[in-house]
Amino acid sequence: MSKLGNLGARLHHGEVGYDFVKNRKIWYGISILITITAILGLTVRGLHMGIEFQGGAVFTTPKNMSVSVATAEGYAEDASGHDAIVQKLGDGSMRIQVAGIDTNTSDKIKDTLAEDLKVDAEQINAELVGPSWGEQIANKAWQGLGIFLILVVLYLAIAFEWRMALAAFVALIHDITITVGIYALVGFEVTPGTVIGLLTILGYSLYDTVVVFDSLKEQTRDITKQTRWTYSEIANRSINSTLVRSVNTTVVALLPVGGLLFIGGGVLGAGMLNDISLSLFVGLAAGAYSSIFIATPLVADLKEREPAMKSLKKRILAKRAQEAATGESEDSAVSDEDYGDEPEDAAPAVVGPRDQPSSRGRGRGRPSGKRR
Repeated sequence: MSKLGNLGARLHHGEVGYDFVKNRKIWYGISILITITAILGLTVRGLHMGIEFQGGAVFTTPKNMSVSVATAEGYAEDASGHDAIVQKLGDGSMRIQVAGIDTNTSDKIKDTLAEDLKVDAEQINAELVGPSWGEQIANKAWQGLGIFLILVVLYLAIAFEWRMALAAFVALIHDITITVGIYALVGFEVTPGTVIGLLTILGYSLYDTVVVFDSLKEQTRDITKQTRWTYSEIANRSINSTLVRSVNTTVVALLPVGGLLFIGGGVLGAGMLNDISLSLFVGLAAGAYSSIFIATPLVADLKEREPAMKSLKKRILAKRAQEAATGESEDSAVSDEDYGDEPEDAAPAVVGPRDQPSSRGRGRGRPSGKRR
């Protein structure tokens, strides 16, 4: 078995682990700091909306242009008086976008560009884009997002419980806010592809969260019938048992998206890939983070406020204090009834010497299996 596979097995069985839930205030603080930074970037810099949302004109030059992108961008800005976005296409032609212009202005810009680029005006293709199309896309996206969030909350509340639905909702809003804020800070253009990428990451973020919640639901069944582990400790075990799986799926998903973003958009200059790849890259990373550091610790926080969980925690702490005073090991002091009623896999994520089962009590009250 590989080292990573061995680590995953040890995490799943509770032999090793990290106490994510205990340090939840640190993760909350980091998330709040990142979210505030994203909101400030969105407020101060705003989003750089693409031509599909603002309206304007797109000019396509002939193939094999010898003019550089920077030079063509300067020509377009001088001719229009507006900011221009120039992209070099694979066949050597250029795509020049100028937002906020009408038909009459478009014709003048086309003639000026033809003169500056030293080509015939008929060789430059001009297309006008109305802002109403982008506005319709944005409205449909908001409607789709709202319906998605409502259905997600309802499903999780029915399949699990309302606390898990609330925690998943908070995690989704967390992921959306960070992704949109990164777009504002980086200054990438927001296009319909960005909207598609943003809606795509929501499903991935929810998938990771539901995997942990499903494990938590199974391990906390009849939790009040045992006196070994608190809800937070079992929640922490759920995170650790699915940790390697979450990391593996996130890395595998980020590799091709990172290739699109850094190699396709950065090295090769295919700028049109940036709009969707950045939203996917940031969203996938934020989704994996929120499922581990936000959603499950938040569920544990909410559950520990219940009277039943408070009473359980009080009994467990009292029992541990008594065992520490008498010097008894935890496992030798637990009756057979406790073993039968507790969740099968309910072990703490961080295991010390006192958590190892006592060999003296393993066979007590059970047949040895040997024939006599």
